Amino acid sequence: MMDVTPLASLMPGQAGVIAELHGDDSLRVRLMEMGLIRGETVHVLKYAPLGDPVELDIAGYHLSIRKGDAQRILVSPTGQPTR
Repeated sequence: MMDVTPLASLMPGQAGVIAELHGDDSLRVRLMEMGLIRGETVHVLKYAPLGDPVELDIAGYHLSIRKGDAQRILVSPTGQPTR
């Protein structure tokens, strides 16, 4: 079993591979429509000054999501720094 952690727990410069999406059906569908799907690598770029939202790089584009939504995305940290 792989070691997973919420995406919101990663620091800027860290990356992880999406393992699971939690939440109700509408949230999971919305996240998947934005490209947050199982197996994709997501890089944390930065957090806003008050910690919300979080800016991500996924599949070559930037995406900002609420920290609460990032808590529902479980990732397997890659240990590799963001590009």
